[in-house]
Amino acid sequence: MEVEVKIRGLLIDPVTNQPIIVMQNLGGNATLPIWIAPAEAQAIALELQKEVPPRPQTHDLIRNLLIGLDVSLVKVVVTELKDSSFYSVLWLQRDGQLISMDSRTSDAVAIALRMDCPIFVEDKVFKACLTQDEDSSAETKRWLEGLGDEDLGPYKM
Repeated sequence: MEVEVKIRGLLIDPVTNQPIIVMQNLGGNATLPIWIAPAEAQAIALELQKEVPPRPQTHDLIRNLLIGLDVSLVKVVVTELKDSSFYSVLWLQRDGQLISMDSRTSDAVAIALRMDCPIFVEDKVFKACLTQDEDSSAETKRWLEGLGDEDLGPYKM
């Protein structure tokens, strides 16, 4: 089952100094942190802040290509957590035909934000995050639950 999420924030992990996308289901009771690379974090932050770079970035180019080819992005789905890596699928539509495209989750989120497209997470991914490492997961969950809006920086939605 797919659960629709929103980007609650983008922050830096104080331990690893790595960016984290914090997703939360629309019901508000499940949080999913995804550690990402700095370049993708910057692309996501630019879009969350609605800043327009002087030249198109990679995700802007992809958006422009999709629009130019008359392809719509129907949804993005985080489908799997395997070996500490998240897997996602872009669901595209052209001429009534649905096409699925494998994507890194950080790229999928950056493109979804640019195309105002809903983001979903498979329920099994939420469950896998909770059971992958019980101690680490519980500690991370407590840390995330303790974050206020002011902790999430100017990128919250």
